[in-house]
Amino acid sequence: MDEKQRIVQLRQELHEHNHRYYVLNQPSISDQDFDMMMHELQELEARHPEMADPNSPTQRVGSDLQTGFQQVAHRYPMLSLANTYSEKDVREWYESVKKGLAGEDFEVCCEMKYDGLSISLTYIDGRLTQAVTRGDGVRGDDVTQNVKTICTIPLVLPGTGYPKEFEIRGEILMPWSSFERLNAEREAAEEPLFANPRNAASGTLKSLDPHVVAQRGLDAYLYYLLGDSLPAEGHFENLEEARKWGFKISEGMRKVKTIEEILEFINYWDVERKNLPVATDGIVLKVNSIKQQRSLGYTAKSPRWAIAYKFKAERECTRLLDVTFQVGRTGAVTPVANMEPVQLAGTTVKRATLNNEDFIRSFDLHIGDMVYVEKGGEIIPKIVGVNIDERPIVCQQVQFIKHCPECGTRLVRYEGESVWYCPNDTGCPPQIKGRIEHFIARKAMNIESLGPETVNEYYQRHLIRNIADLYTIDIQQINGDGSKTKSAQRIVNGIQKSKEVPFERVVFALGIRFIGETSAKLLARHFKNIDALMNASLDELQEVEGIGEIMAKSIMAYFHNPENMSIVNRLRNYGLKMSLSETLTAVASNRLAGQSIVISGVFEHHSRDEYKLMIEQHGGKNVGSISAKTSFILAGENMGPSKLEKANKLGVRIISEDKFLEMLK
Repeated sequence: MDEKQRIVQLRQELHEHNHRYYVLNQPSISDQDFDMMMHELQELEARHPEMADPNSPTQRVGSDLQTGFQQVAHRYPMLSLANTYSEKDVREWYESVKKGLAGEDFEVCCEMKYDGLSISLTYIDGRLTQAVTRGDGVRGDDVTQNVKTICTIPLVLPGTGYPKEFEIRGEILMPWSSFERLNAEREAAEEPLFANPRNAASGTLKSLDPHVVAQRGLDAYLYYLLGDSLPAEGHFENLEEARKWGFKISEGMRKVKTIEEILEFINYWDVERKNLPVATDGIVLKVNSIKQQRSLGYTAKSPRWAIAYKFKAERECTRLLDVTFQVGRTGAVTPVANMEPVQLAGTTVKRATLNNEDFIRSFDLHIGDMVYVEKGGEIIPKIVGVNIDERPIVCQQVQFIKHCPECGTRLVRYEGESVWYCPNDTGCPPQIKGRIEHFIARKAMNIESLGPETVNEYYQRHLIRNIADLYTIDIQQINGDGSKTKSAQRIVNGIQKSKEVPFERVVFALGIRFIGETSAKLLARHFKNIDALMNASLDELQEVEGIGEIMAKSIMAYFHNPENMSIVNRLRNYGLKMSLSETLTAVASNRLAGQSIVISGVFEHHSRDEYKLMIEQHGGKNVGSISAKTSFILAGENMGPSKLEKANKLGVRIISEDKFLEMLK
């Protein structure tokens, strides 16, 4: 056997061993033997670069190459499920299905609702070709390289019998064991802890370094098959086939016929789920027949043939030891309860949020109280009650602090707000670092090469003290001892690239209190440039749709602060965009003047945002819902059935993508 044949053989054998170890839990060789085979394959591939294969088992370790994520349109929209929380709701859903099928017999597939990150995997000729996150349901991030590092996801399917092309959907998860290990490592390194496995899985999968993803021990369960030539007419049967193809399909899956069997399944797993190695937050019920699924159809947001039953929050009682106070990016001060450790929803809970001063007063909290803690759906735990009967005879009432725990500034409380703030936004370390982290975020300046840990390091090294300082950092400062040349170059390149970010995102990136992504875009479109925005009066600011008095006052306070003005002027001098591009301000025509237009579906030629811009540039108005005043609907593929029904009922025209583009010529 020559070396090329040996490469093929090793790949086949390692794929099989990966499947047996990670999916079947039935390893047939020792870890040492596996590592020796992997090492041999790596050496052979290095000698034969012409045999490179992106789906080779050697690619699971991830590379150090950092790249941004490309947005990809889903072939089939990834809709969310309607949630229900009671037996009554489940019965009503069951009866609605029965009514929708006109009394026709049907089966229901009961499955675990895993608490992770939704993923869509595409396979062509048995090979993984693309992995895309849910995103907004219409478009998601292409995270293929990261997903290839997850050992429970097959890169190449064994055997035969699978369609030439298909899509399989599921959940990327971080097992409890991996989550506890990761948080222990972060705590030792004095890094922020992940709140729950779902956040940890999401943050990991969206890391720009596949090598990091490979180290964190993610898992995956698959739960839905799509394609033009599926092996069976039943959902349950399709998943059983997918199991044979090498996919990890939940063992906790059952096909039933009656409402009693559904409730029995729910009650069983409400207890047994606590013994699972991964987080779950409910049960998913799906009509099994694909034909019947099509017949039942969809609402605007979710399928009628499926529903998610959410488990009630777990509750435990433990002792309140102390209350500390944390300062966020906007200066908001949040009280945190420190408690005796208690097991809750699969993790050891020691801290819980107390929200604000009013929350503390509502419970009349005292140090030493026995408090009830909930962790609904494995989210951040919170205190929901106090056992007054167990209160110690001598104990101290919890008092909200008057001064910032970080910088000592006296706290303030704005009119209509329930939160206390530290007003020292230019000198309080958590606020400074928080604003920088906000500034570099994807929806702001999108500096992908930086993260919270890096921001903290640069702050500690006195390289940055505000967002403008980022643009003065050079490779030599970052490199330090000379061991980070490549990463330093990536960081500097990323910072320079951010100068291309459009003005509306620069406004959002400034981190003005109460100004979110949408309001920043509205402000940018209204005032057109930074000078007009910073000089706007209170009345002029409130003329902008969605900008109220509190937001307007916050904007004025930001631009009346001399240090903020200095930062903005520095950013302008460094080359950031401080006005709308001509493309956004240009009026192309008045062809759509006076027309209100709804956009729905998935488009081939342009994105939804691009079509919204075209409508505005040609004098039209974008509206979100259909009414008798709607001029027409710009409809792409997979237009929501409820919108279609309403359009037909009101007699609203439906215009295709191609016809719309013709209208603008």
